[in-house]
Amino acid sequence: MIAGVSLLGGYLISTARQAVVRPPLVVGQDAVPPSGQDTARVTLENVGGPVIDIRPAQGEADTLLVFYPGGLVRPQAYEWLGRALVARGVQTVIPAFPLDLAVTGIGRADGLIAQYGQGKRVVIAGHSLGGAMAAQYAASNADALAGLILMAAYPAGNVSLKDRTLPVLSLLAERDGVAAPDDVRGGLERLPGGTTLTVIPGAVHSFFGRYGPQKGDGLPTVTHAQAEEEILNAVQDFLTGLK
Repeated sequence: MIAGVSLLGGYLISTARQAVVRPPLVVGQDAVPPSGQDTARVTLENVGGPVIDIRPAQGEADTLLVFYPGGLVRPQAYEWLGRALVARGVQTVIPAFPLDLAVTGIGRADGLIAQYGQGKRVVIAGHSLGGAMAAQYAASNADALAGLILMAAYPAGNVSLKDRTLPVLSLLAERDGVAAPDDVRGGLERLPGGTTLTVIPGAVHSFFGRYGPQKGDGLPTVTHAQAEEEILNAVQDFLTGLK
């Protein structure tokens, strides 16, 4: 009995430590875009907290993408997407939140838009919990945004953008075991009527980032690289269609 209690206590302490002590914020280690062509300039900056800034190495961006990471996921997991988008004139900023939980700073986009958004159209995006928080931000700031991208995410039950005219892209991983496909589809009821739902065939929840397998997720029927290509194509098409 004592041994069991000790093991349980050790597990709880270990779990709590993992939540509080987050891995270092490091860029460039697993961020080559699907094309293999990398023309990005990536820096770590401090704008109300740490942020990864990904911009074209040459020329100016005309679009700012503010990306909220998934719960307990380090920002660098989405660096691949920012690097892939620079060829389309997109600057991507990915903030780090306390405990890696976007719910601790839903309004973080305010400072990032003020710092980087001048003269650019601004799109907010997020994965999983980060997507839900991005939707909540968009619900209160739709007039300042050109679009919203949700990856394996949907607005919380008390959040609605139904009456907004904001363009929205919702990406659903076909074999997602974390954000149930039915829930993602159900979230469309709280999004603008013109929302685009795109299914990423054979993909799972964790394929939107590069952070490894996730507990409770489904089993993919495509490679991670194949899923990334589909995700990138959907995002690029959405951004191209924005006014």
